[in-house]
Amino acid sequence: MTKNYKILLAIIISSIIGANNTVTAQGSPADSQSLSMALQGGTIHIGNGEIIENGTVVFEKGLITYVGDENQQAEKNIDVSGQHIYPGLIAPNTRLGITEVDAVRSTRDFAEVGQYNPHIRALIAYNTDSDIIPTVRSNGILLAEITPSGGIISGQSSIVQLDAWNWEDAVYNSGSDEYKPAGIHLNWPSPYKYDRSINATTANDSYKENVDRIYKEFAEARAYQKIEGTPDPENLRFEAMAPVFDKSVRVFVHVNHKKGILDVIQFGESFGLKIVITGGNEAWKVADYLAEQEVPVVINATQRLPQSDDSSIDQPFKMASILEDANVLWCFSHHGSWEQRNLPFQAGQAVGFGLDQEAAIRALTLNTAKIYGIDQTLGSIEKGKDATIVVSDGNIMDPQSSIILHAFINGRTIDLDNKHKELYRKFGSKYGILD
Repeated sequence: MTKNYKILLAIIISSIIGANNTVTAQGSPADSQSLSMALQGGTIHIGNGEIIENGTVVFEKGLITYVGDENQQAEKNIDVSGQHIYPGLIAPNTRLGITEVDAVRSTRDFAEVGQYNPHIRALIAYNTDSDIIPTVRSNGILLAEITPSGGIISGQSSIVQLDAWNWEDAVYNSGSDEYKPAGIHLNWPSPYKYDRSINATTANDSYKENVDRIYKEFAEARAYQKIEGTPDPENLRFEAMAPVFDKSVRVFVHVNHKKGILDVIQFGESFGLKIVITGGNEAWKVADYLAEQEVPVVINATQRLPQSDDSSIDQPFKMASILEDANVLWCFSHHGSWEQRNLPFQAGQAVGFGLDQEAAIRALTLNTAKIYGIDQTLGSIEKGKDATIVVSDGNIMDPQSSIILHAFINGRTIDLDNKHKELYRKFGSKYGILD
């Protein structure tokens, strides 16, 4: 590539990004809550399966102070009669803020070079000025897990709240001054591979070898933790893995096949790890065993094709209800960055295939908080928890009726405008389709 061509390409990309930024509607993060507030008359979906009709939620200084059916007053009262009050939704396993335009490499910052990167933090690449974030908030998602990908051990993920100046402000520490990652992400090899020559799936001959390498890496990391004094030289990769061996940090293992899931559970037992299955397309096949072993599952999007050709076409839609009936701790997830705005609608689809409505809400809120160890402060509308709340005009899981009217993060009133709404107003006015 010639020097002039590189300069021209840089100018074109800069022009596109510049034009993109001229229509953004994202403003400054909201100020801390100054007045006590009461949401009065709405249907409260607690997040734990309970519902309070015609209820009131009061919050002050970022914390919920009252939840019930009495008509409590505050310094600022908001009538939400006929509307629905939910805990702020939590989106796990996302590339939100670390991918802006999928087709533009310079806006993708979710992977690092190398196969074993437990010391890499996706958090420091998180872009709070992303135009995607306000579009996600507008559908009720107020927190997300920022997750690295690639390699064998991708790195550390973090939970962030989606209204902040920078990543330091965004990271959610669940009331603690000490930063801890949400988890370390491990990509488990597939036991199977697709053979194009015969147009069929066959056993992966290198599966055992790849699994043995993972065992070796964890064995060496565990041995490193037992070294007395300061190791010389220090190993940053092994240092970062110390919290997984005392179970203070979870290991999120990305695995889909039944055999892989069973092998992962055995792997976790071998090293005494706190394992979370992520993806788990065939988790429904071993649901009772997952419940018995108390292994949580972050399931893939419901709107996808089944894992195998011999599964029914609606198997991904039914998996949520199967895990729920088996008493597995599980939650919904979606892939990518901008796709996260459709997370609540994934849950709505699962409701159409046997999942209870409030169980679906729980899998968007409290279950997610439990899996990530932040349920003491988030995930449900209860006294003493963070006032991270969403008010919808209709069912938040129904794309036809869900209109988010109010959102609060730690009691702060969140701006629900976004780039899409601004473009709608702009061109709606041009073509006369707005009142």
